[in-house]
Amino acid sequence: MKINQYLDIFVEESKEHLQELNTSLLILEKDPANTSVLNEIFRVAHTLKGMAGIMGFNLMATLTHHMEDVLDGLRKGQVKVTTEVVDVLFQCLDALEDYVENIMQTNSEGEKEYKEITEFLEQISNIRKSTEVSGKPQISKAAGQKPNIDGEGFRLNYNIYDKNVMEKAFEESLNAFEIYIELDKRCLLKAARAFIIFQILETHSEIMKSFPVVEDIEDEKFDYYFTVMIISKESAEFFIKELNSVSEVRDVQVKQITEESIKGMVLSSDDDTNQSKENNIKHKANKTPKTDATEKKKISSKTVRVEIDRLDVLMNLVSELIIIKTRLDDITTDYRSKDYDQTVENLERVTTSMHDAVMKVRMVPIESVFNRFPRMVRDISKELNKEINLNMSGEDTELDRTVIDEIGDPLIHIIRNSADHGIETPEERISKGKEPTGNIWLRAFHDGNNVVIEVEDDGKGIDINRVRKKILDSGFESEESINGLSNEEIIQYLFEPSFSTSDKITDISGRGVGLDVVKTKIEALGGNVELISNYDRGSRTIVRIPLTLAIIQALLVMVGDEKYAIPLSSIFEIYNITPKDIQFVRNQEVTLLRDTVIPIIRLHNILDIEAEEDMENKQLTCVVVRKGDKLSGLIVDSLIGQQEIVIKSLGKLLAGVRFIAGATILGDGNVALILDINSIV
Repeated sequence: MKINQYLDIFVEESKEHLQELNTSLLILEKDPANTSVLNEIFRVAHTLKGMAGIMGFNLMATLTHHMEDVLDGLRKGQVKVTTEVVDVLFQCLDALEDYVENIMQTNSEGEKEYKEITEFLEQISNIRKSTEVSGKPQISKAAGQKPNIDGEGFRLNYNIYDKNVMEKAFEESLNAFEIYIELDKRCLLKAARAFIIFQILETHSEIMKSFPVVEDIEDEKFDYYFTVMIISKESAEFFIKELNSVSEVRDVQVKQITEESIKGMVLSSDDDTNQSKENNIKHKANKTPKTDATEKKKISSKTVRVEIDRLDVLMNLVSELIIIKTRLDDITTDYRSKDYDQTVENLERVTTSMHDAVMKVRMVPIESVFNRFPRMVRDISKELNKEINLNMSGEDTELDRTVIDEIGDPLIHIIRNSADHGIETPEERISKGKEPTGNIWLRAFHDGNNVVIEVEDDGKGIDINRVRKKILDSGFESEESINGLSNEEIIQYLFEPSFSTSDKITDISGRGVGLDVVKTKIEALGGNVELISNYDRGSRTIVRIPLTLAIIQALLVMVGDEKYAIPLSSIFEIYNITPKDIQFVRNQEVTLLRDTVIPIIRLHNILDIEAEEDMENKQLTCVVVRKGDKLSGLIVDSLIGQQEIVIKSLGKLLAGVRFIAGATILGDGNVALILDINSIV
């Protein structure tokens, strides 16, 4: 079997199972008596063990095998769910994630064995085994007895039901065989190898019964050998060859059951008949997943895994189509007929529908990002000796896949800051009249063409005086100028590089990296971040990011002789002002918009474009843009109109150009630069 072709599927499915394991362990920690969660954890560990065994990742398979032993003891009440047990299961989860990460990077699980974890798991398993010895044995003695393969007679017990089935098979010219399979004693995953053997047998035959029963084989309650009775049209030589090709199979022996041999067959009693029927029912129940799998296949066939690169190619093609549509729409000629205009309108409708369809395909629920944070908060609260609850909402809010991949790291910094700087210790909270357990709220929701993510806590908030002192000590402002800054302006300094209010360096914070990284990352995504705080009541960080980074609605404007695009999602209002409406406050041009003072930014100065000579006496067009709750007025020469534009990267050589977020190709084939509102404001 060519393993490499299944690596991508293995990694994707392993990630899904590990996320399920993470969620289930968090639930188990809060509710140790939850048997359904225990069963789910056991199922995930069992699945991962089988997958790793089939792929040949023995270290991963060994670890999950030890996990399975402990989890089985937990399910049966032989081991108690304690903090130490849950902690080691979380360590197993981390180890498995490391294995999967190595497989992604190098196609190999690495060489680390995590002996401390496996030794601890073995200690827990020994407690479980000692409990088993004092109670009922889990495997019957008969199940451990090696069949007498050299003796006469049948190795399995048969009843009248079995005899009738075999007689019917002989009438249809089919063969009946007893097959004895022995595995290598060095085989780590007996059940996984047995599963492969049963898959081969089911493909070429009908399995009638086995010893031990299939259920015990699945649970590894057998020695390194088992016997199966099958009915097939294939020959004995065929099965010997097929089964010997399976790795870690030591011996295969096939004995044919003939019409003559069943005539002298000693049949089991009625009780044995009932037991045999029960075993057959168990086997058919075991085969039911095959039917279920068929049903699942029908369901899963409605969904397809697609590489993001292919979606990027599709998005680029749709983008080019939109550009061509815009060029057709801009063609001005005396020969444009009614049919031409109608065709362009139809093309516009189709391209818009295509764009919407591609965007929906690229959309991913933000739940995939949120799911990593409960475990992170749990670990932080333990490290800081704090009690913290993480409350999440809006996990079904969807974002473009490219944005999803980038938003995780900024949110980690924000939540870490809330846990470290925000939430107080239980003693501090009690002294302030608060509940000993602090709360962090993580919310996501749509707001127009943006997605808003809020991280709020009920901690101590930001000490403005302490931040002000830090600003002075760091030399960012003089003592005279800092007195004129508002609280909001003081808070903005927390986003400066290398600025930290933490007195000591920890693994969580205090290294001068955090909010500046958040700001840089969010603004690179075309979004913005805002911090609101009330001392002793808590803080709220608001992140606004666009739904997509590929195709947006924009307002085209003229500044000098050049066309520029302003993203429509950033525009608050457009109105005309005269030079008399502009005043100066602290050497900054401002104007009034319904009793609200907003700063004026002349794009001619920002973009180094020569302005017209009579600008002082001319009515000015002011495009009011919004960054969070802050408004600013951009002065432009004229408006062209709204247009759907395709964002194109400027490339590596122009990546550091300020005030420009990218470029777009207009309908006439010319290029217009897209203004970066975050950096301008």
